[in-house]
Amino acid sequence: MPHMLNVTARQELITKILDTLMIVIEDARFDFAEDGLTVRVVDSSHVAMIKLTVDAAAFDGWELDSKQIGLEMKKIREVTSLGSVGELIEMTHQEGGDFTMSLGKIVRNLRPLDNSTMPAPPSLPKLDLPCKVVMNGSELGQALKAAKQVGDLVNFSIDDSSFKVHVRNNTDSVDISFDKDEVEELVCSGAARSQYSLTYLEPLSRRFGPQDSVTIQFGENFPLAMNFTFEDGAAEVDYFLAPRVESDY
Repeated sequence: MPHMLNVTARQELITKILDTLMIVIEDARFDFAEDGLTVRVVDSSHVAMIKLTVDAAAFDGWELDSKQIGLEMKKIREVTSLGSVGELIEMTHQEGGDFTMSLGKIVRNLRPLDNSTMPAPPSLPKLDLPCKVVMNGSELGQALKAAKQVGDLVNFSIDDSSFKVHVRNNTDSVDISFDKDEVEELVCSGAARSQYSLTYLEPLSRRFGPQDSVTIQFGENFPLAMNFTFEDGAAEVDYFLAPRVESDY
């Protein structure tokens, strides 16, 4: 029997998966297994990295043999854009054949990418980061949106009493401060500050829902690690962003 895949999902689930991954890359290898989907991607300059996992239970149909399929996400996103929230999209694939998406009367056949020509999915870094904030996703998203209005690089600073977001350009600046009692959790062994690019950070913040909690971890000129879930915890995103080490910020 050839390896097969038959997966059904709501339009909004596939859309959120794609919109999250496409922040850093256009093509990705989707690893389908019995218990769910895993995708690991890194941008071409190795600044931003995402690991996304979705439990099989989040899908409306999940019948498959384990397989790895390289896909052009823009083309899948074209199909999902034709649907609306709640509509079901069926995805099927037979070994050596097309990847087929069915939405209502629409049937779109896509040629999978050759996995051997794609970069290997990245290994996630094991980081021991000294500072941690858990906060509401919408509040963080608003802060990063305000930061992007002023500049492309954001400064995060933290101590045992507050977490601050700051951006300055030649004429303007913006400051957003969250006290310890205004966030869900704040743990930091000592004051720290680090600078990150908003190019990848601000688009990611648009994926946070109003009820989402986001975990942020960083340290003095350390990489940034972020974690959030959606689909009632059935989908999880781990996000890593390299710092911009500047001597004079």
